[in-house]
Amino acid sequence: MAGDNTVRHRRRLRDRLPVRLRHHWKPTAALGVGLTAMVFFLGDARISPYVTSASRAEADPITQNVRGTVDLYDTSVSHSIQLTYKQTDFDKMMKEFRDDGSKEYIEADLIIDGVCLNDVGIRLKGNSTLMALRGSKGMPGGGRGFPDAAQGAPAGAPGGAGGMGGMMQYDLSEKKPEELPWLVKIDEFVDGRAYQGEREISLRPGSNGQVPVNEALSLSLTRRGGQKAERYSFTRLTVNNRPTVTRLMVESPDTDYAEDVADGNGVLYKAKAGGSFTYRGDDPTDYESSFKQLNKKGSRDLEPVMKLIKWADKASDEEFARDLGTYVDVDSLATYLATQNLLLNFDDMAGPGKNYLLWYDLDTRKFSVLGWDYNLTFSGDATAGPDDSVSMGGGMGGGTPEGMPEGMPEGMPGGAAGGGQGGDPGQGMPGGQGGFMEHVLKTRFLEADAFDGVYKKAYRALYQKFYQSGTAAEDLQSVADQARSAGAGSKELDTAVAELGETITDRAAALAKDKQVTG
Repeated sequence: MAGDNTVRHRRRLRDRLPVRLRHHWKPTAALGVGLTAMVFFLGDARISPYVTSASRAEADPITQNVRGTVDLYDTSVSHSIQLTYKQTDFDKMMKEFRDDGSKEYIEADLIIDGVCLNDVGIRLKGNSTLMALRGSKGMPGGGRGFPDAAQGAPAGAPGGAGGMGGMMQYDLSEKKPEELPWLVKIDEFVDGRAYQGEREISLRPGSNGQVPVNEALSLSLTRRGGQKAERYSFTRLTVNNRPTVTRLMVESPDTDYAEDVADGNGVLYKAKAGGSFTYRGDDPTDYESSFKQLNKKGSRDLEPVMKLIKWADKASDEEFARDLGTYVDVDSLATYLATQNLLLNFDDMAGPGKNYLLWYDLDTRKFSVLGWDYNLTFSGDATAGPDDSVSMGGGMGGGTPEGMPEGMPEGMPGGAAGGGQGGDPGQGMPGGQGGFMEHVLKTRFLEADAFDGVYKKAYRALYQKFYQSGTAAEDLQSVADQARSAGAGSKELDTAVAELGETITDRAAALAKDKQVTG
């Protein structure tokens, strides 16, 4: 069916081993060899991990790049994805997820825009979005609507009384795998393989009329604001013999995404949802539970992140204002924070999902903050100004709203108290202006008078690009047309687009009255 584009491989011995063992055999083997060598040569001497090499080479190069026939993220053309896997593998994966929350890869055959790739890996993707699959009522994951408990939010939301923007609680079920959020890993079982330079593809939550147009719009606007943002497109998805649905397909922040930031001479770290921005001592390995290094593994480690956290934890207010520019690109941080506020993103670096990336530039030796995962954008009070916190529900204040899951991970509302300089910054309840959580960099930056000028300058520039120019409204219509072309056209989608359009209109009108924004 795919002609010359079919790529097949003989199953190797390691592919016949259990999935869990195959997935971890490399680090396990390397650890065993390393420990043996250290015991033989060094006895009981203590070894502290410290990597100093400045190599720009990536340890895991692409050796087979399947070109395909259609640009994966070309939004002007139709896309299609077909996934085929063994039902027994899927059932086993789901059981493991229900039992202990593990998200293991299973093998699948992929046909993407007519190109066949055998033996890709697929696994569930997400955290709070997937809680319903484990018997918990998950947190809203983007889209439209909101649990009844949250009705009566402040004015400003679309579709009536305002404030709530694009919230949606998805009714996920393993009986409908075509609607599950998936991560497709092209090289999980075939080392060095990529598709158009991509090793991972993310299929975001929401299908058909619930496809997350708010996320696509946010990615479009973020890119227009001159910041790094994942590419996206809408696609028709078929899983085994299930009905075909429309999904949002988004570039996944991975090794190759990192190499495309700036000139590639840097290290990209991804914050983990269950982690924290907390000083844990001077061993970089103690931060692996909070951050994942996406590139330059073997030549770099987490030491720069550790040093940033240590400084932020110990700096006085005066030292923070004076020395932040030594550690962080201040203009970049201002642009990031202004963007999150303008897009009404509840789940930014201080949100429950800790959806941010740290880019460490090896030339300047400074960090920049990058955003990703925008499915909770346009979900706050549309009247929020540059100095207001954006929180789910548009200022519901402290406490855990009904409908939020029990047993929430670190950093979720109702978790351990924290925030600010001491304790556990970035976790628990804030002492801020109605938001649920804080991040020490965000909170202290916005509270410091020294950075008010650079922040407001970035805010005004982005306001003009997003709202004053009418770009947000225009991009929304473009995104909606793309979703309809991919098969999502329905009354439900039309209603969602209209509601999101009202939020954009309300946001633009409110900001136009704010003298801090218009000057």
